[in-house]
Amino acid sequence: MQAFVYTAAPARIVFGAGSSAGVAEEIRRLGLSLVLVLSTPHQKGDAEALAARLGPLAAGVFSNAAMHTPVEVTKNAVDVYRAAGADCVVSLGGGSTTGLGKAIALRTDAAQIVIPTTYAGSEVTPILGQTENGVKTTMRGPEILPEVVIYDAELTLGLPVAISMTSGLNAMAHAAEALYAQDRNPIISLMAMEGLRAMIEALPGVSAQPQDIKARETALYGAWLCGTVLGAVGMSLHHKLCHTLGGSLDLPHAETHAVLLPHTVAYVEEAVPDLLAPLAALVGGRAGTGL
Repeated sequence: MQAFVYTAAPARIVFGAGSSAGVAEEIRRLGLSLVLVLSTPHQKGDAEALAARLGPLAAGVFSNAAMHTPVEVTKNAVDVYRAAGADCVVSLGGGSTTGLGKAIALRTDAAQIVIPTTYAGSEVTPILGQTENGVKTTMRGPEILPEVVIYDAELTLGLPVAISMTSGLNAMAHAAEALYAQDRNPIISLMAMEGLRAMIEALPGVSAQPQDIKARETALYGAWLCGTVLGAVGMSLHHKLCHTLGGSLDLPHAETHAVLLPHTVAYVEEAVPDLLAPLAALVGGRAGTGL
């Protein structure tokens, strides 16, 4: 067995249908008092409803989160955050909203509570990718990692099937690359395979019956595991291609991952068939055949 180093990310994970009802409790548990709720324009109504439920704990809503975390949008959000006197952000949505929360935290030391409504997985990583002048750069640090993540499958029931599929494949890309990461370790490999297994089990069920809460819960569970391995080990060719193409050409993040994933895995498999053999077996393929 190769020598390895394993470092656990110190995030609090709250998992279960209906768990988003406890947001106020999590805010108070962190010793905080005033939060700015973040979302994309598409989820502005949901963010406003959440702020209304939080009552005096909510400083307001910023609903301009965008793909690839544009620096200009972050600057505007930071101005709103500071003007409101907030001490925390609550990020409701997918990777775009989570990215904005991380970017605000990086600049203000804001605490972060994330409520994912897709399977992006970035909510459990200390990684921030942001775009400026058409160039996407990535950074990593403990100050970027959200403090609390609330996984409530009820909030994913309205996620369209097409987005569910591409978001799920995006999550699977994290785990696939973790299997051949240079700094991989046995724990992360186990988590990666379990995350892949969960997504492979869940996505057909989500596609067939989008309101199946059990399938949605399994997908969120898989997304958590896949995101965790993304934050624990280095990614490789697939993620570099997606970040470069996405940031340069403003391509949709999840869809880009979904389209490239089978091609990048097949390419890398030629070099490390032994490392990808467990994934090949999981999807019913054979090592050395491009899965």
